[in-house]
Amino acid sequence: MHYSDLTAQNGVLMDQYREISRFFNIIHGYLTIMVNFTILSHMARTLNIYKKIIELRERYYRVSPGKESLLKMITEAEIPEQVYNSNAIENSTLTLEETEKILLQIDLDRYVSERELFEAKNLARVVEYIGKRAKEQELSEEVILFLHKMLISNIRDEIAGRFRTGEERVRVGTHIAPHASEIPELMKKMLAEYNASSHEHIVRRIARLHLAFEYAHPFIDGNGRIGRAINNYLLIREGYVPINIKFIDRARYYDAFKEFQTNSKTAVMEEIVGRALTNSYHKRLAYLEHKKIVTLSEFTKQSRLSHSNALNKAKRQTIEAFFEKGDWMIGI
Repeated sequence: MHYSDLTAQNGVLMDQYREISRFFNIIHGYLTIMVNFTILSHMARTLNIYKKIIELRERYYRVSPGKESLLKMITEAEIPEQVYNSNAIENSTLTLEETEKILLQIDLDRYVSERELFEAKNLARVVEYIGKRAKEQELSEEVILFLHKMLISNIRDEIAGRFRTGEERVRVGTHIAPHASEIPELMKKMLAEYNASSHEHIVRRIARLHLAFEYAHPFIDGNGRIGRAINNYLLIREGYVPINIKFIDRARYYDAFKEFQTNSKTAVMEEIVGRALTNSYHKRLAYLEHKKIVTLSEFTKQSRLSHSNALNKAKRQTIEAFFEKGDWMIGI
């Protein structure tokens, strides 16, 4: 092959290389824009949720004076749902209807294990206790242990009310929790970071604490249910309403843990906590403001929204809908 032919061939190859390089630079630029857009979109959504919660909380405090008995009724009526959802996330087979019957001491139509009976009854006690006593005492390791003992009593008494010790290990999916020797320090750090972040929005504080608690998984059993109970303990202490992380959101809830374990981010959990909190305010305000409460299906018949559009807005909490007993409701 002549030198001139080699030169020409090299020139063609260089041109192709430059074209490929330009292509990858374009792709890199596009991906960078998309990543930045996603980050900015999430930041905007988060700020909107933060702002909305502040507004809903102010509205709630304006209309709640003198309606303590109504608020008590709402809180008591929510206990079976709190219990059902938290237990269902942990693979309980009990339905909401069965949970309600157990708490009302009504016989079930099928056999359920003694463990599931106590899981429902004990968690209901924990929820009730938090509703009545959270404002009296700051969250501490002692309080966490007390709540755990209440939850696990008559189920596994040998581990109730104590953190893991020695070589007791737990695994959740692919996550192997830290060694038991690390738990005391992890719990101290979790509480210290929460108490030192009072200048931050409550949603971010709760999300970060919940992820840190579940990452540590300090107990042999009951970590998820106690973790979600602690969320409400702190929300009530800070003057907010309790939340209910729902079984139907379990996949997204697990995504939050994956995100935290992969890159220490709290964005997904903030979204979950934020929407759960707006949901809880929407429900209370519908009752407190004497609105007519209808199903989302009825609402769409009276509005210009299609059912699919309304359902999407309800899930994103951009309309004042709330999820109750397996159905979306809204006050009009």
